[in-house]
Amino acid sequence: METKEKTCLECNKVLKGRIDKKFCDDICRNSYNNKLNSDINGYVRNINNLLRRNRRILEESLPATEEIAKTTRQKLQEKGFQFKYFTHNYVNKKGNMYYFCYEFGYLILDGDWVLVVKRKEAGV
Repeated sequence: METKEKTCLECNKVLKGRIDKKFCDDICRNSYNNKLNSDINGYVRNINNLLRRNRRILEESLPATEEIAKTTRQKLQEKGFQFKYFTHNYVNKKGNMYYFCYEFGYLILDGDWVLVVKRKEAGV
């Protein structure tokens, strides 16, 4: 009965040891998994960067001593804010939809106006 030698999924070296072994060492295992997940990780990284940028822009639009402030949609967009990226939304008792980038949020008002807010408690 011939047994086929198993090789490392990353470097193709012959494996020795356990019969269910897939990689020759941790370096090959990490390298293989990093390559496998690179497209997904790149996409997630890009989205997280956009969310962090949106959060920073909202934070900069809100004076440190204030909990709410008004600005214009155009001013936010000029700083690079992208309205389609947010972490979550919240509907208040009046039915107004707030969009949040982590603890900083905004409410679209009439015209070009945007109300920027900071959540008092950023719940988990």
